[in-house]
Amino acid sequence: MPELHFHIRWPDGSCERCYSPSRVVRDYFSPGGSYALTEFVERSRMALGIASARVKAKYGFTCSSAMDQLSRIERRAERFTPTATVTVESFEE
Repeated sequence: MPELHFHIRWPDGSCERCYSPSRVVRDYFSPGGSYALTEFVERSRMALGIASARVKAKYGFTCSSAMDQLSRIERRAERFTPTATVTVESFEE
């Protein structure tokens, strides 16, 4: 299964390299796209949930790395106001 890393810039200017076990993230984000924090978190939930389900369909178990990544995104998002903006800088395959 082709994995993908996506690089994001948080509202405070810090950058993070995020992991997905599937390229489905490309269906939810665009490189250079900016998203309101709540929208970014929701799109992350959808994309990483689908990615984990694809792993389960192929290997018989969900992807704990995808769920860990989602947890990190959700925890980090709590630091900012809901109207803050997250930018998806790039994809790395």
